[in-house]
Amino acid sequence: MAISKKHIGTRYCVWRMLFLLVVSIPLLADSIVNQHHLDALQRRYGDAAYQRGLDLQMILFEIADLSEREKLERVNNYFNQFEYVSDVENWQQRDYWATPEEFIGRMRGDCEDYVIAKYFALREVGVAESKLFLTYVQATELNVAHMVLTYFESPESIPLVLDNYNPHLLPASERADLVPVYSFNARSFFLTDSSAGLGTKVPTSKVKNSKWTQLLETLQDGAK
Repeated sequence: MAISKKHIGTRYCVWRMLFLLVVSIPLLADSIVNQHHLDALQRRYGDAAYQRGLDLQMILFEIADLSEREKLERVNNYFNQFEYVSDVENWQQRDYWATPEEFIGRMRGDCEDYVIAKYFALREVGVAESKLFLTYVQATELNVAHMVLTYFESPESIPLVLDNYNPHLLPASERADLVPVYSFNARSFFLTDSSAGLGTKVPTSKVKNSKWTQLLETLQDGAK
């Protein structure tokens, strides 16, 4: 299933041809959608998945020089078109963290899968790791544990929330339906302060997050 094609026209096709001819091979050598991943998408999931990979490549190319707010909007909108399904339905496991390739390949997943794919896509277009956090929250309306991606312009700022439940990019202060618990990325872990900023930093050596560690190892192995 291809992502929305409404905007595809002559201009898009010209840009895509230029992109594929000039940029795609050297670009994204460490990308979530480099040629290795595109080949894997084709082989494992078929033509539609391969096309989704190309579509994402094009988006990342188009937004590379935009403002961080625009990058957040485009990446959030792209992945929020994917279907939400539980890990039990998708993977026959209670809790499975999919790689971006798996998420793009199946075009469906649960909240962690949206967050992981958005995180790596935004890292790829230059958003600093120090600004992006995988944040566990309690979604009060649904009364479930949930994960969102949060963007902190500065460590003291109110973050913007990238969420698959609510597709709008909103500051955390306008998401009364989410109660933050903790935030982390590859380098940092914080017990979140819902009033402002990242909260209390916890040494990562004292924190075990086996799913995140396993995912990072899988991505490193896949890049070899």
